[in-house]
Amino acid sequence: MPDTAAWEQKAVEISDNIQKRHTPFKTVLDPQYAAPTSTVLEHYARAGDSAIWTGHYLAAEAFRYKVTASTAALANLQRTLEGLQSLVDITGTGLLARCLFPEDWEFASAAIREECRHGIRRGTVDGDKYLWVGNTSRDQYSGVFFGLGAAYDLVDNEAFRSSIRTLVTQLLEFLLKHLWTVVMPGGALPECPGRSISTTFIGRPEQQLNFLQIGRRVSPERFAGEYKKFRTFFAAFTFSQLPLEALDTHGSYFKFNLAAINLYNLVRLEETRSRSLRHYRHAYGILRNAVRDHGNAHFNMIDRALNGADPVRDQETLRLLEDWLKRPEDDGFMDLRQPPWNHPACPPPDDRGCNVVPVAERVRTDFLWQRSPFLLFGGGAGTIKGSGIDFILPYWMARYYEVL
Repeated sequence: MPDTAAWEQKAVEISDNIQKRHTPFKTVLDPQYAAPTSTVLEHYARAGDSAIWTGHYLAAEAFRYKVTASTAALANLQRTLEGLQSLVDITGTGLLARCLFPEDWEFASAAIREECRHGIRRGTVDGDKYLWVGNTSRDQYSGVFFGLGAAYDLVDNEAFRSSIRTLVTQLLEFLLKHLWTVVMPGGALPECPGRSISTTFIGRPEQQLNFLQIGRRVSPERFAGEYKKFRTFFAAFTFSQLPLEALDTHGSYFKFNLAAINLYNLVRLEETRSRSLRHYRHAYGILRNAVRDHGNAHFNMIDRALNGADPVRDQETLRLLEDWLKRPEDDGFMDLRQPPWNHPACPPPDDRGCNVVPVAERVRTDFLWQRSPFLLFGGGAGTIKGSGIDFILPYWMARYYEVL
């Protein structure tokens, strides 16, 4: 049994650090320094995934608040929700932006260079001028809805819930209006035009149903009918994409995180006697069978939430969290085929190992649990510092679901 006595203090420290260093504009960004040991901030990185990790962070703080009733957690929740709201306000259409930053920000040019491929546009929030990043993906929407769905039920504060209701309504109205297709407005910077249509949810019924399920939860008078109508036609197809995705348990591994965070709210919010729940659980079963042996604390906690206690799995989760604490916070490059690790490769592809890599040794990345546990090499220059959301989310879920 791991010694978990100091874990809460570590989790609180991570949250404090996120507020101090990772949320300059209330959404999650990762600071990049001049050198691995430098304290000189060069700019912020990974801005294109700000929305998805801000959604995960909202969920983490919501579980923390439910467990501890911490006033700091509630303040973090409010600030984070304001950040997510700003990602919708900035676009002017109800569209979700990937991230935003002030036009006159000292690191604006670096952010533009890094995210230019996604398209950059101008907008205002509360009279202040910002630039925002478009080409919004299904990942970003899924992360935001995951956080909003969890936080609505965990935070018993009507003003906070009202803000969630407003945001969910805006997001869903946009998607319904545009027939589940993410359409960008005009006005992109000429040098960073991006695409006019960034993605579509057509063909992903589990994601559409999840968003409407959350809409029904927060605003039944507006979305219950929409959800039930959609459920009638598409609940039986919830699993449709998952068998194909499960054939490859290494490539595009983030697909499993998207499945997990969408099915979490879709399954848990469905009526026990609903015939559709059988379809949802079938879809979840495909996912769980694909990742069961991957040493993934995040997926284990979602399984705990949906399937209840399992002593073997739950003890594994604690060991995985203990090993996470042994990991460096930077993105330094690693090649696990070389000494001192010497993990054998089983290509193709040549970055896949034969066995699941222990958590403490896995390649350093943004959110560990969305990366293949077989990955043998990757990383950067060791100058980007991770947020630690991949610890605090499963940790506070473990507290809430009484694994700890």
